[in-house]
Amino acid sequence: MGKLFGLVGHPLGHSMSPLMHNTEFRELGLPHHYQPFELKEDELEEGIKAMRLLGVEGFNVTIPHKVSIIPMLDEVEQEAMEIGAVNTVYRKENLLIGANTDGQGYLQSLLKLTGEDSLVNKNVLVIGAGGAARAVAVSISRSGVSSMTIANRTVEKAEKLSDVCRPYAEVDAISLELANLSLEAYDIIINTTSIGMSPDINNVPIPVQDVKEGVVMSDLIYNPLETLWLTEGREKGAITANGLSMFVEQGALAFEKWLGIKPDRSRMTETVLNKLGGK
Repeated sequence: MGKLFGLVGHPLGHSMSPLMHNTEFRELGLPHHYQPFELKEDELEEGIKAMRLLGVEGFNVTIPHKVSIIPMLDEVEQEAMEIGAVNTVYRKENLLIGANTDGQGYLQSLLKLTGEDSLVNKNVLVIGAGGAARAVAVSISRSGVSSMTIANRTVEKAEKLSDVCRPYAEVDAISLELANLSLEAYDIIINTTSIGMSPDINNVPIPVQDVKEGVVMSDLIYNPLETLWLTEGREKGAITANGLSMFVEQGALAFEKWLGIKPDRSRMTETVLNKLGGK
């Protein structure tokens, strides 16, 4: 008998998670189904109770529920607590356990890009201090990175995120203006903001004229597949990557938590690319 999995959030019409997971279930010959559960903020608590009764085996969590769902779960993994958000829930002995695969998903996608198994001796700049930045920064700080700087329009928000990461790594918080004056110092620059996302495709999170050749520029956005920021970086000699790999990795890690088996990441990537009309 097949198991039921799903996605909790609002709105969900844009999400490619159902297509990605259901395609993988089918290709692996598994009788499972992944269902979107559209829940508004005032419907979340009752919705989670209903999912317990229905025996939903696991589900992803997206905007706006990644933080508000935490008190409704039985346990939350340590890294998810430090990130302050849950994007994956799985069952363990009839308990609902919260996890966050966003950060580890991003870290794995970044290590594929750098061609190394570690970020030691790398100076990393994280642009932004919101929810996505928090997942990325916490996981990178726990990975053994040499040093990390968090740059944000509001420095106070960057400082708060830095405080969370400092037990694991050397972390600074600066303004975007100051970051722009020292871009040549960084080996890896990560945009975690929504600047450049469709339909607002003509803006960049930070200018690229002073980046050094060979710098890794990573954008969490994957629609469009190449933002203007990445295009400009590539033209300056940067190694560039969009957020598609992170999306696939976080989904694959959730898949593993639910079923204990590894999905085909290449096939998952192809599924999403085909839907986006990319190559």
